[in-house]
Amino acid sequence: MSETPETAKVVFQPSGRRGTFPLGTPLLDAARALGVYVESVCGGRGICGRCQVSVSEGAFAKEQIVSTADHLGPVTDAEARYVSLRNLPEGRRLSCQAAILGDMVVDVPMEAQTNRQVVRKRAENVTVAPDSAIRLVTVTVSEPDMEQPLGDGDRLLAAVTEASGLAGLSLDPPLLPKVQKVLRAGHWRVTAAIWQDDGFSPRVTALWPGEKTTVYGLAVDIGSTTIAAHLCDLANGRTVTSAGTSNPQIRFGEDLMSRVSYVQMNPARLPDLVAAVRAAVDALVAKLVNDVGATREDVMDAVFVGNPIMHHLFLGIDPTELGGAPFALAVSGAVHIPASELGLELNPGARAYILPCIAGHVGADAAAATLSTRPFEAEALTLVVDIGTNAEIVLGNRNRLLAASSPTGPAFEGAEISCGQRAAPGAIERIRIDPVTLEPRFKVIGLDEWSDDPEFAEKKDQVGVTGICGSGIIEAVAELYLAGVITVDGLIDGALAERSPRVVQKGRTFAYVVASEGIELTITQTDIRAIQLAKAALYAGIQLLSDKLGNPPIERIRLAGAFGSYIDTKYAMILGLIPDCDLAHVSSVGNAAGTGARMALVNRGERRTVERVVREIEKIETALEPRFQEHFVNAMAIPNKVDPFVKLREAVTLPEPRAASEGSEEDGDGGRRRRRRRG
Repeated sequence: MSETPETAKVVFQPSGRRGTFPLGTPLLDAARALGVYVESVCGGRGICGRCQVSVSEGAFAKEQIVSTADHLGPVTDAEARYVSLRNLPEGRRLSCQAAILGDMVVDVPMEAQTNRQVVRKRAENVTVAPDSAIRLVTVTVSEPDMEQPLGDGDRLLAAVTEASGLAGLSLDPPLLPKVQKVLRAGHWRVTAAIWQDDGFSPRVTALWPGEKTTVYGLAVDIGSTTIAAHLCDLANGRTVTSAGTSNPQIRFGEDLMSRVSYVQMNPARLPDLVAAVRAAVDALVAKLVNDVGATREDVMDAVFVGNPIMHHLFLGIDPTELGGAPFALAVSGAVHIPASELGLELNPGARAYILPCIAGHVGADAAAATLSTRPFEAEALTLVVDIGTNAEIVLGNRNRLLAASSPTGPAFEGAEISCGQRAAPGAIERIRIDPVTLEPRFKVIGLDEWSDDPEFAEKKDQVGVTGICGSGIIEAVAELYLAGVITVDGLIDGALAERSPRVVQKGRTFAYVVASEGIELTITQTDIRAIQLAKAALYAGIQLLSDKLGNPPIERIRLAGAFGSYIDTKYAMILGLIPDCDLAHVSSVGNAAGTGARMALVNRGERRTVERVVREIEKIETALEPRFQEHFVNAMAIPNKVDPFVKLREAVTLPEPRAASEGSEEDGDGGRRRRRRRG
């Protein structure tokens, strides 16, 4: 008997795909085996240079590996020749030439990805009266003469004070060396930008020769997976352009607690995480100003929101205290800071405002979502949920508002799912399963046609069928339940293998085959359990808040965030991800956090509103609530073990509860080895 060859674990980011491979396997081969698309046009000969990758170094607690560049084989002759002719950025290797010699986390640069993640954080319409912290005033300054020895800056301040009516005005110190040149360049007519916010004394922060009528502000939602940025005209409040990108911190950990663990185990690399997210934001600034023909110096104000861990990392704060009880924030209130201190290249006088965090795991993004959806002004009991790797929950109305978070993990974004991936061309985002034949049909990102459309076969090679993203996973599990493939307990019924080739045995459990051409995409028992765990954590958090209010009926549900915007609300309720409610009153509100950030950017009053609401909101720590486990166990069932979902049943016919047939087993993580027939 031949010995099993030694293997190494390889995790590709930002896709999150992972697998084990024999030592000596070229990285490009490993990527292709996992459906990680890395561009290569030379057939792996080390000529084109399109397949560049880098290794993220350090200890990764979640993966239980230590990743280092030494775990790649030595530079080959072909790679050395490429480097000598074209150069290779420091830390990069050609994946077609680099052989796997040990465990590693591999970062696929954006330019090397053929299937880039789709950043689904569009700018929603927002109506708010413009009243930004920046005001432009054009003045004519008296010229100096021998009889009036006042300095140029003093005469400038006098003119701006008279024109603006603001007392106590001062010049930003960095402007002092520029005042005389700007005044003379404008022939004594100049435009001053005045910054005033939250009781701070007004000050002139920028100066231009002549008349200037337009300056911009930046509103950024820094998510753990994606970053969305919007450029707004501060004079009229209009959003003029938007852009998004993947959060490059994914290479240090795909979920928030993985990044905290990474910093704990590799404290010297904290600056790397900080620099990565700031560089990504700065790159978005370059794109945004280029879109409108502006310059970086035209950007005078910026507002940022993010969950507590992203909030801390962006500010350069070590987030390790957020990794365990009592989940202490370094700062929870709103932060005012010069934008230059965040490593951003804007106007030298630009300011930044970071919204307050609600609690240790309910961040500035939840505060911004609350500001934009405004449950604090509503009569109807409203649930606002931002579903991400850590779900943030706000429940209440104008009388009382509560907030909490639930650790859903990255399953909803495709991680922890055997065929899961983040939203990118080729990912299945919609799926339907025939309850009679058990045959699926699906739709992938990048194509309009469903898989049963004759044109799909002709076009699918344009993007491939590479995995299932979050919205597709929700629909797949819910459809499997509606079709009777899985029971209310989430077990795949192995008896159906006799009825359909889609149900196959995988070890001691069964799986459902969604697609088998090219890369086989199957939904396993472990995948279903991961979704159950995630949705149960979210539902339990919601139920705890409802308990505090006396369990009144929830009248409105608003799903926020990129994931919440693209899941079908009906399937979310069938799965038991959200509580029972009239489906007509359940809706997605898009990137509510980004909308709230834009509102705070263009109107100072909205900043004071969110600060007040955050002070008044009641924070509930789910980890300390004795009934969390009870609600969690009940929510593991589909849709729920005890809650009847009356309104859902009026709209959808749900299967009658039944047990799985003998032979349908759970995996080791499920807690049971075999489920037998009752009676």
